Amino acid sequence: MPAPRTPSIPEDHGRIDDVDVSTEMQGSFLEYAYSVIYSRALPDARDGLKPVQRRILYQMSDMGLRPDRGHVKSARVVGEVMGKLHPHGDAPIYDALVRLAQHFSLRVPLVDGHGNFGSLDDGPAAARYTEARLAPPSLALTENLDEDVVDFIPNYDGQFQQPEVLPAAFPNLLVNGATGIAVGMATNMAPHNLIEVVGAATHLLENPEATVEELMEFVPGPDLPSGGIIVGLDGIKDAYASGRGSFRTRAKVSIESLGPRRTGIVVTELPYLVGPERVIEKIKDAVQAKKLQGISDVNDLTDRHNGLRLVIGIKTGFDPQAVLEHLYRFTPLEDSFSMNNVALVGGQPRTLGLKELLQVYLDHRVQVVTRRSRHRLARRKERLHLVEGLLVAILDIDEVIQVIRTSDDGEQARTRLQEVFDLSQLQAEYILELRLRRLTRFSRIELEAERDSLKAEIAQLEELLASDVLLRAQVARELDAAAEAYGTPRRTLLLNGGPVAPRSRAAAAAADLQIADAPCRVFLSATGRMVRAELGEESTGIVPPTRRAKHDAIRAAVDTTTRGDVGAVTSAGRLVRFSPVDLPSVPGNSVQLAAGTRADQYLGLGTGEHVVSLVALVADPPIALGTAQGVVKRVAASELAQKHDIEIIALKPGDRVVGASPAPDGTELVFVSSDAQLLRFDASSVRPQGRAAGGMSGMRISDGATAIFFGVVDPAASDVSVVTLAGSSNALTGAEPGSAKVTAFEEFPPKGRATGGVRAQRFLKGEDVLTLAWVGPLARAIGADGAVRTLPETGARRDASGVPLDAVIGAIGTSIR
Repeated sequence: MPAPRTPSIPEDHGRIDDVDVSTEMQGSFLEYAYSVIYSRALPDARDGLKPVQRRILYQMSDMGLRPDRGHVKSARVVGEVMGKLHPHGDAPIYDALVRLAQHFSLRVPLVDGHGNFGSLDDGPAAARYTEARLAPPSLALTENLDEDVVDFIPNYDGQFQQPEVLPAAFPNLLVNGATGIAVGMATNMAPHNLIEVVGAATHLLENPEATVEELMEFVPGPDLPSGGIIVGLDGIKDAYASGRGSFRTRAKVSIESLGPRRTGIVVTELPYLVGPERVIEKIKDAVQAKKLQGISDVNDLTDRHNGLRLVIGIKTGFDPQAVLEHLYRFTPLEDSFSMNNVALVGGQPRTLGLKELLQVYLDHRVQVVTRRSRHRLARRKERLHLVEGLLVAILDIDEVIQVIRTSDDGEQARTRLQEVFDLSQLQAEYILELRLRRLTRFSRIELEAERDSLKAEIAQLEELLASDVLLRAQVARELDAAAEAYGTPRRTLLLNGGPVAPRSRAAAAAADLQIADAPCRVFLSATGRMVRAELGEESTGIVPPTRRAKHDAIRAAVDTTTRGDVGAVTSAGRLVRFSPVDLPSVPGNSVQLAAGTRADQYLGLGTGEHVVSLVALVADPPIALGTAQGVVKRVAASELAQKHDIEIIALKPGDRVVGASPAPDGTELVFVSSDAQLLRFDASSVRPQGRAAGGMSGMRISDGATAIFFGVVDPAASDVSVVTLAGSSNALTGAEPGSAKVTAFEEFPPKGRATGGVRAQRFLKGEDVLTLAWVGPLARAIGADGAVRTLPETGARRDASGVPLDAVIGAIGTSIR
């Protein structure tokens, strides 16, 4: 039996090489770091894209997914990119594709997505459920790739070619920003406005020595996709100068009335990359932790038609502005953004300021235009060479045919054509491939026209390539075209400075947010607006006599406190209690009733119901009311102590309250009717009644007439006037000015209650009714728009005719005192 055969063992089998671990780790880590920096995390300063983003756009362009074509499955795009160009998994490719399509991430989105591409609070749907195609701005990034404008490099396995960088017809890095974390470094760049960036780039093209300050005249700051407000520009200046800086962003908010006696903070724009759900969550957490006070509720009313609308309800008695400052402090309604402009320049990471970013892009763009022009020049010269050869052949076509027919083969025919007609090899080959239908007379004309056109284009390209000035001008024109095609107005508001919301952990006490219970005066204007005037030691509540603002004619004024109660008497005979704490506030020494709010909306009154007066809810005196049917009533002060809205007069069907005012004994009650009758009588003749009573006869009203004014007058006052306006009952309301008369109150003799009074104005021809009346001190007339109107001088007889007016008067009241 033969001996077993021993297998041969290679000499190097089992060899162990000693390697220093620190050296191996250092080398491997450096290779990994370089791979992450160069091939994954940082954008190229020329086109502003990371490798995966560049491969996505190039592959979609190669697939023909133009904006005028239909969408395709995102999974198909991801598969093509992964299979041909990107040596990583499908998840990062789809994440990059999604970000390119998100309008809230990029200032100019580069992918047109169809389907759920996510929101600031939620991720996108899977790639199999969404579709994508290139957005129009992507065409500007990928144009002219077939004209040798950039270098192409092999893909990961050498089977396909991909561009090293895209031509980029606009500065994408500045426009859309970038974010990425590499090894030992990171980048975080803010988006900017395309029109502004192009303006700065063209300025730098024309003025290479321009400073950062000059460039900031074109690019004053970032322009975030979500809008919002940037507070303070110092950090932006630092970032533009050195490449590093930070700035604060705030939500765009407004304080609005949410309903009757309800105020809220309405958020319409949020800081960059902050979603509404995150804001709501932070608000709830801060309220539960007792850091925020004065918030009643938060509602997200965002929809696709009206955009973002986050409504934060404010509790009664809290100052909305103070609550807003606390929201800035404890929630993402105020956020910070740190700019770190790190990008690849020549394959090396660099921190770049604004000028450096623009310069790197412009150098790239000048090179792209130069290479494109050289390519076009070469192609046109080649074409001109062939066209000139064809023209030679067509001019002597019979001899050309004879040469070809007498040749033994194609090689001999080509050689003989070159010799006989002095043609190049390319021209001879082209003539041999010529089709017979090109031998017409029209073909010769077309070729001559093409030859002339080619020569003109060649001359232009040669002139362009020979002049650096013309090259830069061409780059500037193409930048302007891109800005015009894809630019949009600025969205982010820039504020240079402003108060900083402190970030200290100590929360302010709830009292800091509440409106102090200070003395104030509540005004009701003759046009139905209410406003609260603060009455401090320095505030008198008196407007200077020279001041004449809109709506500054008042119907009633009540002294109270900010958190006190005021009663609003309505035309329906109700007393509506409210606190003036949520009314618009104005300084007491500069009252502007135009800043007030509509009383009927603030109190939530029904259709056709309006406020006729304001009264203080004190124990004395009683409140007198007069109705359109001439009914008068004094309500006992004890009836006003109720803590809710009450009915203070039982009105007859069709009747309404026309006036109300405190009426102590010693004052007089005054009615004015539409048939020009005025009645004054003692208030003491009307005994106070309970709130359920219907009142008593105050003035005897003629058939077809109504009481148009009721008020309370102090007979001892010397400055009380009676103002009456006459017009035609057949004229449209507010169409004709009519006539007016101003008479001293003492001209009218007092009469007994339940009588018809005395005549207050004699009607002119065409007049048959009083349209307005006022009895009180310091009368002021205003138009329907609140503008002041001029009244005649006081002194007319009580039964005289009025003076024709130049403008229509909509309401009469008294001046602010």
